[in-house]
Amino acid sequence: MRPSLIAALAVVVGIATMTAQMPQTGPPGVTFRVEVNFVELDAVVTDDRGAFVRGLTREDFEVVEEGASQTITAFGLVDLPVRKADPPLARAAVVQPDVQTNLQEFNGRVFLIVLDDLQTDVRRSGHVKAAANQFVRRFVGANDLVAVLHTGNGAKAGQEFTSSQPRLLAAIDRFAGRKIPSATLAKLDDFYVQRNMNTGRTARDTMDAERAHKARSSLETLKAAAEFLGHVRGRRKAVVWFGEGIDYDMGNVVDTGSASQILDEMRDAIAAATRSGVSFYGVDARGVGAGLDQAIDIASLPNDSSVDFGPGALLTEVRRAQDFLRTMSTETGGFAVVNQNDLNGAFARIIQENSSYYLLGYYPTNERRDGKFRKVVVRVKRPGLQVRSRDGYVSPKGRASVPPAGSLNADASPEIRSALDSPVPVSGLGMRVFAGVFAGSSRKSAVAVVIEFDPARLTFRQKDGVYAEDIEVVVLPVDASGKPLPGTRDQAPMRLSQRSYEAVRASGFRMTRRFDLAPGRYQLRVAARATNSGAVAGISYDLDVPDFAKPALSMSSIALMSAAASRMPTPAPDKAFLDLVPHVPTAVRDFVAADTLSLFTDVYDNRASTPHRVSITTTVTADDGRVAFSAADERRSEEIGTRTGGFGHTMKIPLAGFAPGRYVLRVDAKMLSADGAAASRELEFRVR
Repeated sequence: MRPSLIAALAVVVGIATMTAQMPQTGPPGVTFRVEVNFVELDAVVTDDRGAFVRGLTREDFEVVEEGASQTITAFGLVDLPVRKADPPLARAAVVQPDVQTNLQEFNGRVFLIVLDDLQTDVRRSGHVKAAANQFVRRFVGANDLVAVLHTGNGAKAGQEFTSSQPRLLAAIDRFAGRKIPSATLAKLDDFYVQRNMNTGRTARDTMDAERAHKARSSLETLKAAAEFLGHVRGRRKAVVWFGEGIDYDMGNVVDTGSASQILDEMRDAIAAATRSGVSFYGVDARGVGAGLDQAIDIASLPNDSSVDFGPGALLTEVRRAQDFLRTMSTETGGFAVVNQNDLNGAFARIIQENSSYYLLGYYPTNERRDGKFRKVVVRVKRPGLQVRSRDGYVSPKGRASVPPAGSLNADASPEIRSALDSPVPVSGLGMRVFAGVFAGSSRKSAVAVVIEFDPARLTFRQKDGVYAEDIEVVVLPVDASGKPLPGTRDQAPMRLSQRSYEAVRASGFRMTRRFDLAPGRYQLRVAARATNSGAVAGISYDLDVPDFAKPALSMSSIALMSAAASRMPTPAPDKAFLDLVPHVPTAVRDFVAADTLSLFTDVYDNRASTPHRVSITTTVTADDGRVAFSAADERRSEEIGTRTGGFGHTMKIPLAGFAPGRYVLRVDAKMLSADGAAASRELEFRVR
């Protein structure tokens, strides 16, 4: 099974380790096939004012491949909203959700941000980070999924697909350029060396081999990114490539040793993108005057008219690298952003192009797998309209490959493995997931996972008064480098009486699991499949596991339960799970005003050997900042003594009198000592 985006692309293995095609995860109403000979095109149709035109039908389009008219067998309009982050009115920042759900169909864009450290000078790292930050903060929607990949800075520097802005910004902040000095500067240095040694040899680029290796690595990463995204069907996919182009003179096959190979790598990356329906958007964040700052690196110029190692040569290199950005972008249906100080317009255009478009699918009449470019023309029959689409694709070459079965979760169904691989949520079976972190044994922390299933898409079969349905569930932790860790696979056979069946039908049902993980960044992949209906669910959950032993004071996650949610049928959790929490938490975050919340959190005091007190305050704040509930408690360090664990803090919060709306529940702990160490946790919920 493909372990993760980061692992797959960091080692540039493309899709070789895929176990299954991605599921059909397009926007509502657009269903596209995943057969290898199926061609998917996106088309943007505008009027004479440049405005996007809606309301077209399949009959309004014509697709011609290599002069032959094609039959459009799949058609749909994709019109995605741009939903911005919506923090509580009294706060500047969004409360990061502690529950992930697929109850709503995914309706956002898919972006892969490639930070090309191999092609960025370390002194210009700040330009790239500022531009990528601008794109994420101002333009990426809260309903979008974005991943961050560094071409050469190690797998742990990146970020798997997420909607969490803080995680994306943290991955961008880990960027640092690793570009080597330009070929002109390398030749200039070599010129002086050869002149001083009186060798008579023509100056050459002494870093050519390393330059070629980095160029190939960047292109192989882009190719693998396109192949990975090609398995997401029914929508446009965009690679936003921040860098300075490819630093290599591919027009000089005489003086460079790898020009032809790099040209081949470029063609392969473009071919992969056109096959996969992926657009590259190359962004050079240096702005107007790119390359002029490099002139400072020239200490002195040789008094030799036969050589040109001056600023003009440097600017020629910049132009060549920017032309590379243009070629890669325009050939894949995107556009390059170069020589622009204001990136707002370009970023807004990227968002627009990936928000509103038509999807056209067809089986080509030419079924040969010859690896050749197929020119495609998309026309609109209505007069006065313009259509923009990619102008072709490179057909696959050789026999269609059969994805190998992975050793990890090899017993899981193909549908489960496919859902685990999907970068977007799979919504066939409704599911909510909560994962709470607590202090564990030894050097690891404990993770309590709660999975709740919506009953709407469960199909029970009744026989002799017994209602039967089987649910296959897999939970798979993946670490920051993309390495999958041991997970769990369960087959939950439900054989319910009439009474239990009615309870499940009314509330759904809940499952619990526990993992022990070392401190670090993780992503939990949770997938489930209902046997009778065949409905499949897939969710990715970002998880930070702290080292609770390091700070003077720390706090576990908040485990929340309510009186109403407690009625959801739940198989008895094992003792290891109940060692963490006194009650099984719920993943529900939407409550009625007649309900009562119960919370539990552990406060870990690592200075308990010195007598002191710890204050613990629980508050519920309404959207407008009004305090709807507040309670304070005070604990003594003597309660812990030498035992492990913390102050188990519990609180009941009656919701009677709460007006409908959004609320933030927050627990603050503080040492009442000279140390003054503090810790806090918060979550958001709604009352209806």
